[in-house]
Formats: sequence, structure tokens, C-alpha cells
Amino acid sequence: MAERCGWCGQDPLYVAYHDTEWGVPDRDPRALWEKLVLDGFQAGLSWITILRKREAFRAAFAGFDPEVIAGWGPAEVERLLQDPGIVRHRGKIEATITNAQAYLGIEAAQGFSPYLWGFVGDAPLQNRWQSLAEVPAQTDISRALSRDLKARGFKFCGPTIVYAFMQATGMVNDHLVTCPSHARVARLA
Repeated sequence: MAERCGWCGQDPLYVAYHDTEWGVPDRDPRALWEKLVLDGFQAGLSWITILRKREAFRAAFAGFDPEVIAGWGPAEVERLLQDPGIVRHRGKIEATITNAQAYLGIEAAQGFSPYLWGFVGDAPLQNRWQSLAEVPAQTDISRALSRDLKARGFKFCGPTIVYAFMQATGMVNDHLVTCPSHARVARLA
């Protein structure tokens, strides 16, 4: 009998995220940027914490509009540090502003989506893991993408964060082969 990937547990929000969003190839540049920012905020926390706060993040960060956020300064940082709906971490908030600026540079030069997807040859990598123990925390590709993002000015994008981002956005299909979502996501490639 097929079972969902064990990491999502029984929480209805987490199950819905797993079943409808995680691993689905996403090529929308703004959605990709939002997910990368949220994965940065997740560092040191559980993903369910971020998922529960995602709508508050969207409200606090102007719908993750990088053109708006790129112009923010100390007043916006202080405002966000007072917002109980988000993770109030000065470094991560400041990194979001810096990352918006870096995003705009990549988007103008080549497009953020083509830039990211170029690291996987413009097609999702199809893994065939049997158990969660086999799934790596990072890969050579996530290390290379992390280095390149940092060279372009991004922060809070280490190789483990980048690999989680790649999984979430469908750049890699890391649903276990025993999970019904594995085949469904593979067909979307």
C-alpha cells in the first residue's frame, strides 16, 4: 500500500502542502523567490512553523514583491521585528531586503527562473528514494547553487537550505517511490 512521505505527519496543513505543493515543478520567478526567502527563514526551525506563518509573512513582506522590498531600510526592519506573525530575526529580515536586490539583478540579466532551473538542466531531477534515510540534506548541485547565489549577494542560502528549496519547488523529485505523489510529480516533469 502506498504511503505519503513520512515527514509530513498527520497535520492537515502539512498534508495538504505535501499533496498539492511540495515537489511540484514551479517556474514562476516571484513564487520561486518567495520560497527561497521562506526556506531561509526556516533555518533552525521546523517547516511547519513557517507554513503556519506563511500568510502573515506574505502580508508583512508586501506579497513578497521584490521591487518593493528592495527599497526597504531600517524603518521597515524595525517594523518587521515587532510583527508577532512572522519569525522576528533581524539577520533574516535584513537578508530578505538584500536578497530582493540580488533577485532583481538576476531577473533583469537572465530571468530568475531560467537561472535556477539551469542548475538542473531545465528539467526536474527524478530521484527514487525508498526511505527518508536515503534522502540527502544537500548535494553537489545544491552546493554549487548556494555558492553562486552567495556570489550574487544572497544570504541565508546555504547548501542545505538550497536543497530544501529545490525539493519544495520541484527541481528535484524527492517524494519517496512508495508515496503516491512520486509518480504524479514525475509526470509533471
